Amino acid sequence: MYSIIVVPPPTTEDERSRTQRQLAPGERLTFGRSERDNDLIVPHDGVSRRAGAISAQGAFWTLSNLCGHQTYVVENPEGAGEHIKVGPGRLDAPVPFEFSRIVLPAAGDLLAIDVWAPRHDYLRTESGLDGDTTAPAFSVDRSKRYFAVLAALCEPRLRGEPHAPLPTVDQVVDRLRPNWPAASRTSVQWNIDYLAVKLRLKPGPEAAETGARLNGKKESLVSLALRFDLVREDDLTVLTAAAARRSQ
Repeated sequence: MYSIIVVPPPTTEDERSRTQRQLAPGERLTFGRSERDNDLIVPHDGVSRRAGAISAQGAFWTLSNLCGHQTYVVENPEGAGEHIKVGPGRLDAPVPFEFSRIVLPAAGDLLAIDVWAPRHDYLRTESGLDGDTTAPAFSVDRSKRYFAVLAALCEPRLRGEPHAPLPTVDQVVDRLRPNWPAASRTSVQWNIDYLAVKLRLKPGPEAAETGARLNGKKESLVSLALRFDLVREDDLTVLTAAAARRSQ
């Protein structure tokens, strides 16, 4: 049974020429420019002769950066900008994503090696335990308008554009108005301020200190929401639901 599927970068304009490599648990695949020293040849002058190695470890895989001067980035294309960096000489860095893209900087080009791992297993929730349940780290109600505002802020990056600029308040108003006809700049900004307090990005009005205003509030909210999966792509249905949400 194969564990990892590796798809090399295209060597021509024809994507269909990309031949998949399959690795069983315990197997290792080396890649680089040298035809003599590697299992997978990446024929680009900007790629090291011995660039790296991929090792299959069951439900996950590791990446070794055999280049002595260049950092590699492993992206999660489904994770709204989520990525890890593997520095020069780093061996067996574990990669937690089911679908990953290794980005190799190569003399002005960015070459992508796609890697698929098996679907991850998760612990099933146990029932019947004694004592109080654990308090959630972040309490959000997906039926409230503040969550629709947060989803609208996260939408561009959840739609596959991890570095997309965040929508302006006016753009959020336009996005929400079909399901929230009374949406306005004031109401959207109020919900953004409320989220900043609710998610503990800033103190409440009664505890706030005087001084400069918090900068990058929207960026901080989106970063937190995407980092901890408070908003996922499936949650974007709140932006197209037929019924208007009740106010917070």
